Amino acid sequence: MNVIRKKHLARRTFLRAAGTAIALPLLDAMLPALTPIAKAATPVRRFVGVWHPHGAAPGYWSPTQVGSDFEFSFITKPLEPFRDRVVLITGLDVPEAFSTEEEPGGNHARGAVFLSGARPRRNAVSPYLGATIDQLIADHYGQDTIVSSVQLGVEDAGNYGNCNWGYSCAYTNSISWRGPSQPLPTEINPHVAFERLFGTGGSAQERRQGRLRKASLLDSVALEIPALKQSLSKEDQNRLDNYFENIRELERRLRIALDKSVAEPDASVPFGIPQSKDEHLKLMFDLIALAFQGDITRSATMMLGVDISSATFPESGTNGAWHGTSHHGDKPSNIADYALMNRYHVSILARFLDKLRAIEDIEGNALDNSLVYMGSNMGNSHRHAHEKVPVILAGGIDGTFKGNRHLVFPDNTERTSNMLLSLLQLYGIERDSIGQSTGALSIT
Repeated sequence: MNVIRKKHLARRTFLRAAGTAIALPLLDAMLPALTPIAKAATPVRRFVGVWHPHGAAPGYWSPTQVGSDFEFSFITKPLEPFRDRVVLITGLDVPEAFSTEEEPGGNHARGAVFLSGARPRRNAVSPYLGATIDQLIADHYGQDTIVSSVQLGVEDAGNYGNCNWGYSCAYTNSISWRGPSQPLPTEINPHVAFERLFGTGGSAQERRQGRLRKASLLDSVALEIPALKQSLSKEDQNRLDNYFENIRELERRLRIALDKSVAEPDASVPFGIPQSKDEHLKLMFDLIALAFQGDITRSATMMLGVDISSATFPESGTNGAWHGTSHHGDKPSNIADYALMNRYHVSILARFLDKLRAIEDIEGNALDNSLVYMGSNMGNSHRHAHEKVPVILAGGIDGTFKGNRHLVFPDNTERTSNMLLSLLQLYGIERDSIGQSTGALSIT
């Protein structure tokens, strides 16, 4: 055991035991004595890319007013409590996702465009795209963290019929690309993701044993905790207790997921996958929030589904499969049903934003010093239209990105890749272009 006894703690302090390394949240004890918090350190900047397939119900997403103090639409209404940190954008297109005469089909094989702004290649020997902004941000801000970036989702990668036009399944199974030919795998098992962030295991057998372990990771470092707390202020002790309680609660839910999984899983049902999509989504978002709280990573992606998703969300108020419901046939009742599903997904995002807002940071809270970008590669999915895609930006990046805005761009004038370039600039990453961008978009 490595017992921590210092009165001043380094920002990268861990509680360690065999197979476990738990990063600590930001504490006053990590700041130099008598130094005002605002001058003690520069707030970190974090990024989360949240992708959803199949666009949004036409007529239910975009607010009718432009500028500030707009009235939230039916779909975006759950974001109203975060108005001061929310920017909605209407009118952006994704021309890189359109099929062409030379490269037809594959309209449901375009998820990778979301953070790359690059066009997928048809009939390529190997998938080829480009580095995504989450990886560029990770390179810039994640070099001192345990995990430079994390890629999460809730649907297993595979061929769901969306690769039969000659486009690699990598274009729809991964939205995070390390480089032009390096799609990063998406982890859908919350237990495996938890161990990647909080636990270690050298061999496959050790990792398997870890998945079956019933004891808390905190139990393995229990002897260190009292010694650590002795030298801390009451405020720091409360922060630490809150952090550890969040870990224990997450572990409790993960164990429930394990118990509800089949005893001997096959390849299609890995350990720890919750039966409820609702619980699965919430668990994965909670993992990101917890990782931000411990400064374990500063860049994350979350896939709410895969293209041609058959997932259902009864909590939304409609029971149809995602892809089928998105093909609403332009019938008002069907569109209204799809709007319910869209609103449900935005409510999951709002729950995550609330988690971030509750995390204390060097200045403000984690939401103030993060940006969550939620979007799609389609607008009206029924028409396979990659125009007027829904764009939600939530957070302050470094506290300076202003919310309470609905930005509207004229039809067929601007593209999401230009917005990606602007986001990189807001993170202090200067590039001439990303993907097929034509110039930075004015979003400040």
